[in-house]
Amino acid sequence: MILHTAAGQPRTAPAQAGAPARRATGAGALAWSARLWFGVAVAGQLLFAWYVAVFYGGALVRGELAQWNKVMPRGYVAGDTAGNAAIGVHVLVMVLITVGGALQLLPALRRLAPSFHRWNGRVYVLLAVGSSLIGLYMVWFRGALGGLAQHLGISGNAVLIVLCAALAVHHARAGRIAQHRRWALRLFLAVSGVWFFRIGLMAWIVANRGPVGFDPETFQGPFLSFLSFAQYLLPLALLELYARAQASGRKAARIAMAAAMLVLSVATAAGVAAAAMILWLPHL
Repeated sequence: MILHTAAGQPRTAPAQAGAPARRATGAGALAWSARLWFGVAVAGQLLFAWYVAVFYGGALVRGELAQWNKVMPRGYVAGDTAGNAAIGVHVLVMVLITVGGALQLLPALRRLAPSFHRWNGRVYVLLAVGSSLIGLYMVWFRGALGGLAQHLGISGNAVLIVLCAALAVHHARAGRIAQHRRWALRLFLAVSGVWFFRIGLMAWIVANRGPVGFDPETFQGPFLSFLSFAQYLLPLALLELYARAQASGRKAARIAMAAAMLVLSVATAAGVAAAAMILWLPHL
């Protein structure tokens, strides 16, 4: 609304003048909440990568591959050279992907070292696709634990990784940077599915003071079937909600999403702590 002074000159009403500031406040809160979640997630992923490198790599260096079976049933099978090699490559790639993905999403690194960003991205995409194919082999041809629903969920994750990788590369080559970044973020979350599964499962066990909704012996049950799909579909859905709130220009939507991101940061930190105490640190 426009008001007029006694001199007849128009001036902006105070409520309207304050609107840009309110929108900026909402945008700032949303941006900071995203940075907080990203920081918590990267810290948790680097801890996971360190555990994988020390546990699996240490067993390999010592020539004690049977130690893998302590945390990965049928991780090592005597006489199965090809299968054992696939597991070894898979865990090595997991470490490289985790570190490379964190570096790839750092804005300062993209700005200061664009050449490194491009080459790291190429390596990241190749490793992500290769790891997904190895994961499919492990699930369908190496007797992985879990039922059909879990195998389908994991396979869906692998297919999405390949799709997101292809589209991220396609848009980058076409010079559509905004679309490239959106698909790169989706790729990061899809690749992180295996990590989301672990922290989600450990947080669930701690919250329920034991395994609920699945049989720990057969590793089957409705909760694990749900988690096999939720490990990547839920983060991707939240990313879309974040993007919509960011683009809406509405303070209320941005503040609501920022609050949700704060809750997610706390939940992610709790899941990382539970996984570290139950699943990772005791095996080191």
